[in-house]
Amino acid sequence: MSVPRVLSIAGTDPTGGAGMQADLKAIAAHDGYGMGVVTALVAQNTHGVRSVHVPDVGFLREQLDAVSDDVVVDAVKIGMLGTAGVVRVVTDWLREHRPPVVVVDPVMVATSGDRLLDEDAASAMGALFALADLVTPNRAELVVLAELAGSGAAGSGSSASTSASSLDAARAVAARWDVLVLAKGGHDEGPTSDDVLVAPDGTVRVFAGPRVATTNTHGTGCSLSSAIATLAARLGDWDLAVGVAKEWLTAALRGADALSVGTGNGPVDHGAQARAALPGLSYTDVWWADAASVLDETIGCAFLVGLRDGTLEPEVFAGYLAQDVHYLRAYERHLAALGVGGPGAGAAAPGDAAAAFWAAAAQGCADEARDLHHRRLAGSHADDPVHPTCSGYLAHLQEAADSGSRAVLAAAVLPCFRVYAWVGSQLGVAPDGHAFSDWITAYGDPGFAASSAEATRLVEELARAATPDERGRMARAFRRSAEWELAFFRMPTEARDRG
Repeated sequence: MSVPRVLSIAGTDPTGGAGMQADLKAIAAHDGYGMGVVTALVAQNTHGVRSVHVPDVGFLREQLDAVSDDVVVDAVKIGMLGTAGVVRVVTDWLREHRPPVVVVDPVMVATSGDRLLDEDAASAMGALFALADLVTPNRAELVVLAELAGSGAAGSGSSASTSASSLDAARAVAARWDVLVLAKGGHDEGPTSDDVLVAPDGTVRVFAGPRVATTNTHGTGCSLSSAIATLAARLGDWDLAVGVAKEWLTAALRGADALSVGTGNGPVDHGAQARAALPGLSYTDVWWADAASVLDETIGCAFLVGLRDGTLEPEVFAGYLAQDVHYLRAYERHLAALGVGGPGAGAAAPGDAAAAFWAAAAQGCADEARDLHHRRLAGSHADDPVHPTCSGYLAHLQEAADSGSRAVLAAAVLPCFRVYAWVGSQLGVAPDGHAFSDWITAYGDPGFAASSAEATRLVEELARAATPDERGRMARAFRRSAEWELAFFRMPTEARDRG
């Protein structure tokens, strides 16, 4: 077994913070394969439960059998059951198909104090606990379970006395049903939120943790119990499973406020810990990967193959240079616009590092035209009109400039950096006497590669600060420019073949 197969038997939460939806997120967060059998359809949101529909228990059994007839279940987490009939069906199924790990989160009493399980169902829970490995009640549920166990240990009082009585209640429950009990400290006071794992023999282990200042705690019990079930199936040890799950839940609580889900008691961030461990998403890398097929066509086009091999006709190359001069004149203007702030709100102030880079890049266009293009052209093709392909590319750049977004324009000019630098890396070093050694050397110049990397970094910053709508326009501008770069490289040989 490499990926634990974990079954959640629980109610639903259409807003995703609790119940089966939370279970599946917690299972996935710990690299488990989550499955779900619905015990109740719950209309709820971050403000509370509106109504509950309990399907026929016969259909519940069909769901359970459909899973166990086909899939080996490594762990099961049992949540909301609701009625005595549901409890009995789940208990009967568990007797027949008990997996190695069974965690019961007895959804009996809400944090508000509302009873979620009727008296008959609560009494039926005893048979289910006897089949469990771990029970994870909240404090109010410990009161009910202690009563079922025949103990009055979980009374009310001060924080200290309540914690002590909760521990006594947990010991009573653990001894009564020969089960591990996790007495959670989420409702205690003070700077820490300590959970206590109680064994049937009364021994305890405390899992200390900081108390996270947030009101977004919806679904913490569901999430924690599912995480523990998955980890127990993977790690084979309950202490380890509880410790790792508690650290994960603390991270999920710390990230809860940033989710902005609902206006009530919101959910925890199930993906917070995994997200922190992953490298950040690079928008420009995603755009570059999206252009992979265009890049493959670019490096394989006849113009670049001939340039690399030195077999490209000088007249064809001169025609390319003439169009590139037209292009660079307009491109220089767009880079200069970025260098003085560019269009749209949020433009960079003149003199800052980004503006200085774009201004220097604009000057680089002028230098390139002077040192490479005009020297190569030497009067040949100097009066060539703008080719439709060049005109189309320039119209695309102008559209980006007219968009009112500095970020969109920056994304549109970026492929001229990245594609040319990439082409230079693909062409390699020209041997002595190569007909186009000056051009290939310019493509592969380390200084230009560094400029391409800096342009990419600046556009990445703009993408991170953009709204999703603007970021989408940036992506489309980049993609279209990459396509125009391919068309531009194809242009001179296509003109030759038509001529």
